[in-house]
Amino acid sequence: MRSDELIDAFKALLKQERYGSQTAIVEALKDRGFSNISQSKVSRLLSKYGAVRTRNARQEMVYCLPPELGIPSTRAPLTQLVLDIQHNDVMVIIRTTPGAAQLIARLLDSVGKQEGVLGTIAGDDTIFIAPLKVSEIDFTLQKVKELFENAD
Repeated sequence: MRSDELIDAFKALLKQERYGSQTAIVEALKDRGFSNISQSKVSRLLSKYGAVRTRNARQEMVYCLPPELGIPSTRAPLTQLVLDIQHNDVMVIIRTTPGAAQLIARLLDSVGKQEGVLGTIAGDDTIFIAPLKVSEIDFTLQKVKELFENAD
């Protein structure tokens, strides 16, 4: 089977919001005829398409694609996921649309120290950013806001 068929099947599985482990995704893909699929390939696909673990309607932790995002190809979809950015003199706090915090936090962790970001903690719709230096939190806040220009 071709790689675009694998990607389509992978995305279709995640849309079902019922697979809580990479092993379960591997097995489901094998059931659909992708016999050479491995856990490491599924891990790369999850990362490439920005999949996050979140609770489904039955409150089970499952993998899913960020809502209305799929693969982030431009900054515009990412900026639409950020609702608010502020700080409390110790941390920068970002509010996002439900399910988007982990994707945004991964982006922030990748820009890292040059933007004043020491590290992040992400929930479902909230991100805490530890600034590189608390004394320079305004610099970190400004750099983060520049990444998501339409957010307050």
